[in-house]
Amino acid sequence: MTRLLLIAGLALSMAAGSAVAQSGMTLDTFVTRANRIPLNPTAMLRPDAHRLKGEAERAFRTVGNEITAARAASRTPPACPPAQINLNVRQMLGFLNGIPEARRQRMTVTDGIRSWMASQYPCGA
Repeated sequence: MTRLLLIAGLALSMAAGSAVAQSGMTLDTFVTRANRIPLNPTAMLRPDAHRLKGEAERAFRTVGNEITAARAASRTPPACPPAQINLNVRQMLGFLNGIPEARRQRMTVTDGIRSWMASQYPCGA
């Protein structure tokens, strides 16, 4: 019985650690790492760039799902982007860098993307 509890506890702690690792990074960490990567065609060859791209894609997907859910529930969405957006990475990083560092440390990447989308694609009144 004790062995079974030990194994169950170990499994739960490993799952919790995995969930924390997958929860993402702070916006400040994301911006700091992104600022180190040159914006050129070979940037995606860097492992860190690939990880940041994945993090940004997850954030965009989450915000997109929030927008879809809000529209389905007849609520005002956090942003009203067109069906296709042209992403200017320099412009987006400029916006994210403009958020004060103390605030970025408390924000997730999803929070930053949500703020950027709201500033770029505000919903009409």
